[in-house]
Amino acid sequence: MSRADDFLVEVGTEELPPKALRSLMDAFSEGLVGAVDGAGLEHGAVHAYASPRRLAVRIDGLSRQQADRNLEQKGPPTKIAFDKDGKPTAAATAFAKKCGVDVSALGTTRTDKGEWLVFEAVEKGKEATELMPVLIERSLASLPIPRRMRWGAGDVEFVRPIHWVVMLHGTDVVASPVMQTVAGNATYGHRFHSSGPIALSEPDDYLGALEHQGRVIADFDRRREMVRNGVEAAAMDAGGHIVEGESLYDEVAALVEWPVALVGRFDEKYLGLPMEVVISTLTGHQRYFPVADNSGALLPLFVTVANLESKDPDQVREGNERVIRPRLADAAFFWDSDRRYTLESRRDTLREVIYQRGLGSLADKSRRVAKIAAWLASRLAADKAGAERAAELSKCDLLTGMVGEFPELQGTMGRYYALSDGEPEAVAEAIGEHYRPRFAGDSVPATGIGRILAVADKLDTLAGVFSIGKKPTGNRDPFGLRRAALGVIRIFIECALDVDLKKLIAKAVSQQPKGKLENAAIADDLYHFISDRLRRYFLDRDAGLATETFEAVMARQPDSLLDFDRRLAAVQTFTRLEQAESLAAANKRIANILRQAGDPEGLSVSKKLLTDDAEQALYNALDNARQKVGPLIGDRHYAEALNILADLRDPVDRFFDDVMVMTDDAAVRKNRLALLGEVRSLFLDVADISRLSLS
Repeated sequence: MSRADDFLVEVGTEELPPKALRSLMDAFSEGLVGAVDGAGLEHGAVHAYASPRRLAVRIDGLSRQQADRNLEQKGPPTKIAFDKDGKPTAAATAFAKKCGVDVSALGTTRTDKGEWLVFEAVEKGKEATELMPVLIERSLASLPIPRRMRWGAGDVEFVRPIHWVVMLHGTDVVASPVMQTVAGNATYGHRFHSSGPIALSEPDDYLGALEHQGRVIADFDRRREMVRNGVEAAAMDAGGHIVEGESLYDEVAALVEWPVALVGRFDEKYLGLPMEVVISTLTGHQRYFPVADNSGALLPLFVTVANLESKDPDQVREGNERVIRPRLADAAFFWDSDRRYTLESRRDTLREVIYQRGLGSLADKSRRVAKIAAWLASRLAADKAGAERAAELSKCDLLTGMVGEFPELQGTMGRYYALSDGEPEAVAEAIGEHYRPRFAGDSVPATGIGRILAVADKLDTLAGVFSIGKKPTGNRDPFGLRRAALGVIRIFIECALDVDLKKLIAKAVSQQPKGKLENAAIADDLYHFISDRLRRYFLDRDAGLATETFEAVMARQPDSLLDFDRRLAAVQTFTRLEQAESLAAANKRIANILRQAGDPEGLSVSKKLLTDDAEQALYNALDNARQKVGPLIGDRHYAEALNILADLRDPVDRFFDDVMVMTDDAAVRKNRLALLGEVRSLFLDVADISRLSLS
């Protein structure tokens, strides 16, 4: 094994995009490790670092050199390589020339198919210092950067201009170019707290030298924790606690290299604005942390994180307070001016706003959503008039000044404006909830009408985009259809809404403007799209769920997602039974027999033709099970039904041990196929357990 030393690479840049910094750091580290592993360089633990002006990776114990490799190239058979006098033929000389040696340097090997010429050699492993610059540049080039930029006279492209590169292997400087920048051992610290290069003698110096000489915390996770602790301590000292902080900690940590928390204040009159407006103003525009009291009410305070230790922190505080005043004043202006017009009065203007080419205006979308919502409400015995009213007003807040300034408040402001207009509270709440769940982990709507409106809105989006032929392809999903489908799934299952999904899809598709595609084809395509998301939903929800278990239920294509959930739970319980493996195998065997027999239809069992004891026993067990299972399946007690069907294992096993199904007697053969068909049919009433792999 070659000698090993720690390795460090740092790429110093202009300020990197804060929202992408963590993903860039992780991608650089993962890409470089993958490249190093692929090159056969042994190593220890890997550490990823990043700050606004740098990406870095430290690899513990990186081998100095690849291991030597034994190479063997197989040539022509010896009977072809040499003539009858033992002299090399053109085939042998050509192979030797290809290997760069004389024929006499070639060896032979024997296999089952005869003897062959071979060339054996040892490939010397390359030095890590030769390999790493190439691997690093390749990793940087593959980072997930949507738009790259050029700088200076060079033709290198990266997310931001590169100013320096550090590359150390042990105490040795790897002075090779990376992205047309020659690497050295000098890093640079904070823009204001540090000046001049900071020389590193070895990788282990990196974090300490940057912190103590450069006033930079290069460890992203440690810096994030410093931001969190500093912000929460400042809020506590001010008599409150942070709200809506989690979404900001990563971004603020990506904006600062030396975090210092400061408390600022704004005019109390702005607390008269909706809480969400104040929070969006503070967090969205300025990345300030709002502060609330113990009751959850906002205080006229915020915490900001400076990127330096100022000799005059009051001046920094006043500067931040000065910046936020006009933002809050604008929000107050929008709040006052928007309420001069009701949501109802804005409905006509929706006609002037194109929703999507081929799908009409926002007014057209609102009408479609209202019809879908009314259909859903009637199936769920909910407030049909309230659902329709909420749908009609749901997009009106998109025309307000507040939502124009704060797009993330769509729906939220609709709720406030609906309440201000005197609309029923249920209607206002539904408007406020109908975009939920907005993202992974977001809560589903809490009210009945809110759930109906959320599903109707998402189904209209899905059906509309599918109808104009713009369904997602590959990783592209500009309309957020995967998120919309997952939202529908979550609402139906988590809120226990029992609705026929296929009929709902057909209703949504029928509301769309007529295009080139047939409604039935669109509906079928959309059902399968949602089914694919359903698979992902269940697999993410339960890490122990086997794909085969999902497919066993999916084969039945249950109409209701709530029903699907119950069937899936029942099959999971069934797989843990002692009889499950045998019955799954038997069902698979039955399915194969019926398929080989041409999947005969219309067959019925005749008791007169049941001559064998084993087939009579199976028939009686089947009849007994059917009487018990039928009512259970009707009531969706699938687990209990499968538990009863598990008792069929012994008669089924005995049947296959004692009975020849494909007998020469056509009548007996058909009767036995009919009996097996009834066994399979009874299980299929719950799921296709022949798809299970339990062995």
